[in-house]
Amino acid sequence: MGTLLLKGLRKEYGTAVAVQQVDIDVGQGELVSLLGPSGCGKTTTLRMVAGFIEPTQGVVVIGGRDVTGAPPYARETGMVFQSYALFPHMSVAGNVGFGLEMRKVGRAERDARIAEALDLVRLRHLADRLPRQLSGGQQQRVALARALVVNPAVLLLDEPLSNLDAKLRAEVRDEIRALQQRLGLTTLMVTHDQEEALTMSDRLVVMEGGRVRQIGTAEDLYENPADTFVADFVGRCNLIPGTVEGGALRSRSGDLLPCDVRGATGDATVFALRPERIALQPGAGGSGVPAKLSNILYLGAQTEYRLELGGTTLTAIRPTPSRADPLHQLKPGDTVSVSWDPVAGRLLPV
Repeated sequence: MGTLLLKGLRKEYGTAVAVQQVDIDVGQGELVSLLGPSGCGKTTTLRMVAGFIEPTQGVVVIGGRDVTGAPPYARETGMVFQSYALFPHMSVAGNVGFGLEMRKVGRAERDARIAEALDLVRLRHLADRLPRQLSGGQQQRVALARALVVNPAVLLLDEPLSNLDAKLRAEVRDEIRALQQRLGLTTLMVTHDQEEALTMSDRLVVMEGGRVRQIGTAEDLYENPADTFVADFVGRCNLIPGTVEGGALRSRSGDLLPCDVRGATGDATVFALRPERIALQPGAGGSGVPAKLSNILYLGAQTEYRLELGGTTLTAIRPTPSRADPLHQLKPGDTVSVSWDPVAGRLLPV
């Protein structure tokens, strides 16, 4: 069965450390995403799993077998590259069957497996075309078929949707996820796109500076981030440094903000509050905190409000109000009443 275990994985380039002490356990049929900014070590980690980069330390175990020193073709992995890496002079069928040919699979079996793989991605009718005769989405699906045709124990995806436009990206994203679930493929994916990771993954691994910052489901990371980096990287978040005072947070600018302190004392902390958890009412009345609107950004289905609470700056995101809603009449410079449930935010270490 296809499982993947990375234990103590580390990669050094001279004195520079690209990946340090990565421990990840991917279960059978699970899709786990490595998520993080450019240069965080996620692609280096994926390439160590594939066998294209030799780790400085640590082990890679696939299906219970230590493959750390094995060449790429002996690892039972299939990889979809960011650039697709299709051979321009080969037909679709030739590209898909290349890995089988390198493995000395007989012609009859090779043809049958190519047809089966192309059926999976709905491209059998384009088997004789060259890559340049295909759209970007079709090329991506050919690359996926090439990875699937070798019956991999683990599927590796390196930014598989980054070269597609936004609409096509959403369509292909859903196709890949549905196919991965239907086939029960153990999958490790690299992405820097939050929406892509949140919608496709069973679990996410947030990386920064070569380290793993947190592992969990999308809900875990969004609702209970381990630190300010995760809170800020996974979704939008207001991060307000301050100290606990009584049952509230005293911000550095001196504002007293409601929050659930949960036994915290006066030590320095950061209050993390998601923008969609903030409610607005026109005017300074009500039970909320008065704030001044510094800007309003229309985002279609949602509207973003930039707020000044004394010396504290906040961003609120609300469903775009209808014309009959009093919020529709707001403009920069207006005063509003701002409120949130004290348990909606989290106190995080500095």
